[in-house]
Amino acid sequence: MALPRTLVIPLIVACALFMEQMDSTVISTSLPVLAVDMAVNPISLKLALTSYLLSLAVFIPISGWMADRFGALTIFRSAICVFMLGSILCGVSQTLPQFVSARFFQGIGGAMMVPVGRLVVLRSVEKVNLVKALSYLTMPAMLGPVLGPPLGGFITTYFHWRWIFFINIPMSVLGLYLATRFIANTKEPLTAPLDWVGFILSALGCSLLMMGLATAGRHLVSGDISLACVVLGILSLVAYVWHARRVAHPLIDLSLLRIQTLQAGVAGGSLFRLGIGAIPFLLPLMLQLGFGLTAFHSGLLTCASAAGAMFMKSIAAKVLKRFGFRRVMIVNGTCGVISLAAIGLFSQTTPYAVMMIVLLIGGCFRSLQFTSLNAISYADVDNHRLSQATSIASVAQQLSVGMGVVLGGFALQTSNHWQGHPQLVAQDFWPAFLTVALAASCSIPLLRRLPDNAGAELAGRQARTEAAA
Repeated sequence: MALPRTLVIPLIVACALFMEQMDSTVISTSLPVLAVDMAVNPISLKLALTSYLLSLAVFIPISGWMADRFGALTIFRSAICVFMLGSILCGVSQTLPQFVSARFFQGIGGAMMVPVGRLVVLRSVEKVNLVKALSYLTMPAMLGPVLGPPLGGFITTYFHWRWIFFINIPMSVLGLYLATRFIANTKEPLTAPLDWVGFILSALGCSLLMMGLATAGRHLVSGDISLACVVLGILSLVAYVWHARRVAHPLIDLSLLRIQTLQAGVAGGSLFRLGIGAIPFLLPLMLQLGFGLTAFHSGLLTCASAAGAMFMKSIAAKVLKRFGFRRVMIVNGTCGVISLAAIGLFSQTTPYAVMMIVLLIGGCFRSLQFTSLNAISYADVDNHRLSQATSIASVAQQLSVGMGVVLGGFALQTSNHWQGHPQLVAQDFWPAFLTVALAASCSIPLLRRLPDNAGAELAGRQARTEAAA
């Protein structure tokens, strides 16, 4: 029996999103082995994570315009091809510069695949079936982070890390076939001109600033070049702000940040992710280099956070309806910061059960905080400006996670240097986790500025508020 269109198209897109989500998490547990294989300092592999996230931040803003201009199917298939080619290049990389470049190229495909895939579903499914269709898209976001770390650890431990990327080839080929058969190449009849100047300025600004900070410590380039990249990146971003105020259709409309809830969601969310974004980088290094675990065992422990996140997804709406956005984000955010700092207290003698409980509970806190921040960002945004608000939030999210990896790597490198250890040891990690936890805590004062009824209608508290009044 043929599957209905309502099910087929979301499942095709969900498979592509699952591949992207899996690939973004599966590499984390393989970092120590990658460092040995490429004969580099493990801290320098933060470039492999930041380059991918940077590529997402640069190309996500133009993905919607490209789908409108050239057709959703055309861009979706092109994105799969770019992602597959990037995966092959990652798998055959022999040096750190080659691997970082391949990850950046792979990220271009991921940047196009995720938002355009969602757009395909929105345009292909009737509104009466939209909620059901979108529910299928939550599966990769929930399963990818759970399966990614143990799968990456299993492949790295018992096979070779290169197969992490080669397994994307058959999945990509299947995705291309199914997309060609079932998805229509829908376009928009009228599209606003692309802000090429804004794209160039924002791309240069984000790329140079992120790579300048990520290469600090003489990874790949000298310190002078890193400093020059930071300066040029800041100047490019300043130039973009000046440019965006003077064009009719800016690539990213920064005037939307005047909306208080969007401002809190973006600014507060960025600071919180600045701390949380370091976990996929710091935790596998600590478990493997500090505690001597295999990549597989490290992945099994790491996935506890994702399991907690999946559980919290099922009750997040009820929690927000009961307590409201402001109270939840302040109290839960504080608990999330404490759980992040608690990871730094792990030692070689800490029982695995205790580690898993801490990571599981921390995953619950972080999941509820991200759900709240993502939702409150759009609480007061008009429908016709949702795409621009989404671009702002998406870019800020990718940049903040990338900066979290940079901050975690810098704190770890500084801790290792100050304590005088020739190589990374377990004692080097607690100052790094404390540093990123302090960075995440800076989000709480921003969230306290929100009014008590912020996002009341979104949380389903509108009727209760009116009854109380």
